[in-house]
Amino acid sequence: MLSVLRVHLPSDIPIVGCELSPYVLLRRPDQSISTDDVPENLPVEGHFLRYKWYRIQSDKKVAICSIHPSEQATLQCLGCVKAKIPVAKSYHCSPKCFSDAWQHHRVLHERAATAITENGNEEEELFGRFDNNNNNQTLSSSKSLPSLTNGASTPLYPPAVTQRNGSETWFEVGRSKTYTPTADDIGHVLKFECVVVDVETKSTVGPLNTILTSRVIPAPSPSPRRLISVSNADMAAGNLDVDGRVSSMGNFTVLSYNILSDTYATSDLYGYCPSWALSWPYRRQNLLREIVGYQADIVCLQEVQSNHFEEFFAPELDKHGYQALYKKKTAEVFNGSIMTIDGCATFFRRDRFSHVKKYEVEFNKAAQSLTDALVPSAQKKTALNRLVKDNVALIVVLEAKFGDHGVDNPGKRQLVCVANTHVNVQQDLKDVKLWEVHTLLKGLEKIAASADIPMLVCGDFNSVPGSAPHALLAIGKVDPLHPDLAVDPLGILRPATKLTHTLPLVSAYSSFARIGGGLGYEQQKRRVDPATNEPLFTNCTRDFIGTLDYIFYSADSLTVESLLELLDEDNVKCIFRFGQKEKCWI
Repeated sequence: MLSVLRVHLPSDIPIVGCELSPYVLLRRPDQSISTDDVPENLPVEGHFLRYKWYRIQSDKKVAICSIHPSEQATLQCLGCVKAKIPVAKSYHCSPKCFSDAWQHHRVLHERAATAITENGNEEEELFGRFDNNNNNQTLSSSKSLPSLTNGASTPLYPPAVTQRNGSETWFEVGRSKTYTPTADDIGHVLKFECVVVDVETKSTVGPLNTILTSRVIPAPSPSPRRLISVSNADMAAGNLDVDGRVSSMGNFTVLSYNILSDTYATSDLYGYCPSWALSWPYRRQNLLREIVGYQADIVCLQEVQSNHFEEFFAPELDKHGYQALYKKKTAEVFNGSIMTIDGCATFFRRDRFSHVKKYEVEFNKAAQSLTDALVPSAQKKTALNRLVKDNVALIVVLEAKFGDHGVDNPGKRQLVCVANTHVNVQQDLKDVKLWEVHTLLKGLEKIAASADIPMLVCGDFNSVPGSAPHALLAIGKVDPLHPDLAVDPLGILRPATKLTHTLPLVSAYSSFARIGGGLGYEQQKRRVDPATNEPLFTNCTRDFIGTLDYIFYSADSLTVESLLELLDEDNVKCIFRFGQKEKCWI
C-alpha cells in the first residue's frame, strides 16, 4: 500500500513570495521508494496524497525583527514610521540590535531626506516626509501595535475561521503540495499536512504527516541605490563620433551581475548565512526583483544554471520585455541527484535593441588548439589539465532601435558588441587566467576591425585591480616585469610583448575618479581605490572583500553618463549577512 516515509522542508523559515516545496518520500505498493507526487487524478492502487496548508494565528499579534527575522521585535524606529519607510524595516529585537544596525539603518533615513530635498513631492510615495528625530519606542506588549500589518495592504486576519485550538486559530490557506506565503502570513507559523487517502471512500489511510515552520518573515530587500551622474566628467552627454563630434545614438544602460549559482550557494561555503537566505526559492525572487528594478537595457549575468535559465530567468524576464541569449559552460557539475551546469546569460530589451549576431567562445577549444600548435606530444596531457577550465564567453552584436542615425549617414546601423564572461580560474593559475582574458580580447579585436563597432566587455574576471588580466583590459598591455608573469610553466605568455590589444577600453567605474564637486561625488570618490580608480569592492564574502567584476567600454565611441552608486563599508555588513554579490552598472 502507498505510505509516506518522511516529509521535510529545505528551510524552516518561510519567506513572503518564496514558494515552499516540501520533500515527500514515499513507499509505493511495489516497495520502491519515490519522491513523485500521487495526485487524485492519477492514484496508485486506489490511493492518492492529500495536502493541506494552515496559517496558525495566535491571539497575540507579533512583529518580526528586520535584522534577525527569526526573532520577535521589541523595538520600533519612529524615524522610519514618520518617514513612511516600509514598516517591516522599522522593527528590531533589542536595543543592541538597533544600535549594531544603525550604520546601515540610517541609510534609509538619509535616502528619505534626500528624496525630499532633490525630488520634492515626487518621491513622497516611496519614502514619505522625513523627520530628523531618529527616536525609537519600546514595544512593551502586543497592545503597542493594535493594528499591526507589517506593511501588508490587506488585514492580517481573514474573516473565516477554520479551526480553533485554545488561543490559536487555524486558517486553511492551501490544498496543493506547494504554498507561497503572502503578506497575511507574516509573523505566523505555517502547518503542512500530508496524508494518504482512499480514492473511493475519501477516508484517510495511515498516519497524518505534519510539519510546523518558523514564523513567516517578509522578504528582505537591498538598500536602494541610485544612478550618480558623471556626464560632466566625460564631455557632453552622448557618444563621440569618429571625428570627435558628439553623435546622437541615444542613451542605454548596462548591468553586469554574478548571481552566484545555486550549485555553489552551500552552507559549507557560506556558513555565516542562514539557510533560508541560501535557498534558491528565496534567492531567485530576490534576484528577479532586483534585476527588474534596475530596468537596464542590457543585462549580463554570470553563474546562471542552465535549468534556472530555461525554467526561470528566460520566461520571467520575457514578461518584462527582454530577449534572452545563453552560453553554458563545457562541463557539468554533480549536484546531489542531478547534473547541473552554469554559464553566461545576456538579456536585452526588445523595444530598444534587435539581435544581429551571436558568437560563442569556448576556452577549452582554444586550449586544444594552443597545445596542438605549441606543446610537444609528451606534454599535451599535462598542458590540457592546466589549461582546460570549462570557461566560456558569450558575445552578442545588437542593433539599436533608438536615436538619430545622423544626416551624414542616414542609412548607417547603430551597432554595439557586448561580451559577457566569467573567468573562473584558481588563483594559483595566473597564467591560465591571463591567457583566457587575452584570448577573449584578440577575438573582440577581430570583430571590432571587421565592423568598426563599439565594445562593452562585462563580467566576473576573478582578477583584482592591478593584476595582469586587469592591466591588459584597462591599459591594453602588461608590463614585462609584472609579477603575475612569473607563473608560466607552459610558456604560453611568452614573449610578454604579445600581451597587448588595440581596443580603446576604459573601465566604467574609473569615471568616478574624475568627477568633482558636490557631496554625492566626493562620497563616491571615497569608495574608489585611488591607485587603480576601481571600486573598493564588487565582491563580499567572509574571507574576501575586493573587486573582481568590471564593465569596460570603447572610449572612442561611447561615454559614461551615470553609474550605479557604490556601497561603503557600512553597507558591507548587510551584504555579508545575506551572501549577496555586488553589481556593476553603467
